[in-house]
Amino acid sequence: MYKRDTIYYPQDEMNTVLLPVTLGCNYNRCAFCSMYKDDRYSEVPFFDIERELLNIYNYTERVFLTGADPMSIGFDNMERLLDIIHQHLPYCACVASYASIRSLSKYSVEELSILHKKGLRLLYIGFETGRDDILKLMKKGHTVDQAIQQANKLNQANLQFNSIIMYGIAGKGKSVDNAAATARMINRFTTNRIITMNLIIFEGTELKDMVDRGEFIPPKAGERLLELKTLLENLEPERPTIFDTTHPTNMVSVKGILPRDRNRLINRIVNL
Repeated sequence: MYKRDTIYYPQDEMNTVLLPVTLGCNYNRCAFCSMYKDDRYSEVPFFDIERELLNIYNYTERVFLTGADPMSIGFDNMERLLDIIHQHLPYCACVASYASIRSLSKYSVEELSILHKKGLRLLYIGFETGRDDILKLMKKGHTVDQAIQQANKLNQANLQFNSIIMYGIAGKGKSVDNAAATARMINRFTTNRIITMNLIIFEGTELKDMVDRGEFIPPKAGERLLELKTLLENLEPERPTIFDTTHPTNMVSVKGILPRDRNRLINRIVNL
């Protein structure tokens, strides 16, 4: 189904059964993203989803919903989708998905709790940064306060999520302040994992145009590593939290649990 469409998924889900739910991106305005620029947004019909489920091994225990933001289909459709998954895959213990702050704002705590009980167990959310000026520059479509609010809703609903942040995104000379602000944001909620990505300037994006015009200057490697170090120094999770820089875009590949492994992770970065 939809074999010609490019499918994106987190590296932790590379061995997970993939189930198409949306195609393209319903927002598609982030200045740094080129993933869906040429794709038209649409929702996969339930008929096609059920047909796909008929071809999945009955004892499958984990499913990842594909698309830029499957939560954009809304509560009623998401509840129906989870019921269909459980009907065809009764042993599936975890349904995971990407989600945006924008789409989560349309759900109540009660609705998120219902979806969790029906099998939605993990979300991957692009927070990117804890600075409103950078969020606005990158056209993320949400503010820091909105991000904190939605994260706290997920905590109340007991629905775990991984927080994706991006270093280098603030530009030259702003990395340390960005790291401190991002840590302050993350310290306001509980997240399962903090996943870092290194800013890459892609052709065909608004950010590339800004770079070409001299309106945005990407930080050098040393400043980006200092940003990672500063982030680690300022994160104060209330419970053990995974810190993960193993995404291929990263300048250094480290992984550990905060606060226990803080010094080890910092030493690895400063000794590069």
